[in-house]
Amino acid sequence: MVVTYSGRYLLLRLAINAVALYIIARIVPGIHAGPVSAVVGALVLGFVNAVVRPVLIVLTLPVTVVTLGLFLLVINAATFGLAAFLVPGFTVNGFGPALMGSVLYSLVGIVTGHYLRPSSATVTPPMDGSSPGARFGRGAGRPDVIEGEAYEPRERE
Repeated sequence: MVVTYSGRYLLLRLAINAVALYIIARIVPGIHAGPVSAVVGALVLGFVNAVVRPVLIVLTLPVTVVTLGLFLLVINAATFGLAAFLVPGFTVNGFGPALMGSVLYSLVGIVTGHYLRPSSATVTPPMDGSSPGARFGRGAGRPDVIEGEAYEPRERE
């Protein structure tokens, strides 16, 4: 199943994250970013969180389990610092500001993700014609409910 979002939704999220990063740079001592570097920083943070962070989570899974998930804060701070290293004009001076900035940036992402819903997200069903939940052990003969309507998967011929 593939979910795609409209360009307007992604641009709005980028703008909100850039403003949040700019405000965080003004609030947290040790983080510095100008308006342009905040926009580029938000783009790089999105890329780093989408590509690098999952790899780091998998590689450090034993430590994360032992620390009951608290090591994820270290991973967030590391990805925040990596984005600052990659973007000229966006600097983070030490682990403490990186930790505080990453926590605040994550909170902004959670809040905007909750209140800002994509208006035109499209969901592409699986290519094999099966029910979307059939691969996960649900719905063996049981109809799925999609947006209030029952969806009966077709029988394979």
